[in-house]
Amino acid sequence: MKNLLDQINTPSRAVVLAFLAVVLTGTGLLSLPIAVEDGQSASWTSALFTATSAVCVTGLAVHDTAAHWSLFGEIVLLTLMQIGGFGIMTLSSILAVIVSGKLGLRARLNTQAETKTLGPGDVRRVIAGVAKVTLVAEALTATVLTARFVIGYGEPFGRAAYYGIFHAISAFTNAGFSLWSDSITRFVTDPWVCLPLITAVVAGGLGFPVYAVLRQNWRRPSRWTLHAKITLGMTTVLLFGGAVAITATEWNNPGTMGALSPGLRIMAGLFHSAMTRSGGLNSVDTSQMSENSWLISDVLMFIGAGSASTGGGIKVTTFALLGFVILAELRGEPDVSAGRRRVPEQLQRQALTIALLSVASVTMGTFALVTVTPFKLDRVLFEVISAFGTVGLSTGITADVGTLGHLILTLLMFVGRLGPVTLGAALALHVQTRRFRYPEERPLVG
Repeated sequence: MKNLLDQINTPSRAVVLAFLAVVLTGTGLLSLPIAVEDGQSASWTSALFTATSAVCVTGLAVHDTAAHWSLFGEIVLLTLMQIGGFGIMTLSSILAVIVSGKLGLRARLNTQAETKTLGPGDVRRVIAGVAKVTLVAEALTATVLTARFVIGYGEPFGRAAYYGIFHAISAFTNAGFSLWSDSITRFVTDPWVCLPLITAVVAGGLGFPVYAVLRQNWRRPSRWTLHAKITLGMTTVLLFGGAVAITATEWNNPGTMGALSPGLRIMAGLFHSAMTRSGGLNSVDTSQMSENSWLISDVLMFIGAGSASTGGGIKVTTFALLGFVILAELRGEPDVSAGRRRVPEQLQRQALTIALLSVASVTMGTFALVTVTPFKLDRVLFEVISAFGTVGLSTGITADVGTLGHLILTLLMFVGRLGPVTLGAALALHVQTRRFRYPEERPLVG
């Protein structure tokens, strides 16, 4: 245990401390009188909650962003979202470099052969690559949104550009903040707003290692890494599978999709499915959804997006690896394989550890929030998973959970954002060789 803690302390401690420093700086800036509109005030708990939500690219909010925060406060939020999104993609990728560099020679060569993109000398290239991907994706999304706001809604160019840039960054970083009180619900019938936001959220949730592979071999899927294949495959399955499930469940709900045309219901279902990947924006009123839809959303939010991406959750690769483990066990196969590749036992244990610790975090957070608030379990569970998965969707109780509830959600956002990343790196670095093995004995299972 001590050795594992040592691995968590270095280098993962630097990641945690860096994010904590940004959160505290953002808290200080949002606590300033200039950060709020006239007649408004921000307590330190609400400033801390909002700063954590922005840096951890979650999007949960205790105040109406447009009505409560001034232009200065909104720019602070915008900056924190950009730092959080860019930082987590960069630091996660660099941790992969550190992992491959600190493994043994044979393991290092195997790791580099698998990733084909990340090696001990690639730190500078990783940072430059993440910056290019981020800027290009955000610029394209902002351009489309700005044009739509000018042409379709008659907004002045300056305001349209500000709205476009803010929501492009919010979408690509999977932050989920909006400058409208109703998030994106006013645009539920507008594909020129909804589809670019869906694309930006999905793009941000893939992760830089996937883009590095696609840049080199985008025409040759046979040469894609196992990580890229799993990420792209699971993203597609969860995105469209979730859209079908949500659309079917909400099809006749008058509070959400019931009043829309069939085509718009499908688009609204796709939008919600994409946002559960960690996007956090909503085009229909989430609080009016059925309990079945909340449960579907809980599952999608907990799984999350790709590794080394702006999205949260346990990550699609973790979920897929657990599925491969179950499939191999049901088939009675001695090895776990995926895509004609054998999955190392150490990686299987890492995936199981991350998943179970995440379940424990959600369970404890739910118990704590149920204890200190009057809300029912289904709403609290949704809120907790949304915070831990850094999603930002809400059933409408965020502002009403009280100071203690806000602190619980703040901790969940921070742990959910950095926990799987730092724990994954620590487990990968925590490799020991024993000179002996204990006798084998089989306890009963099941």
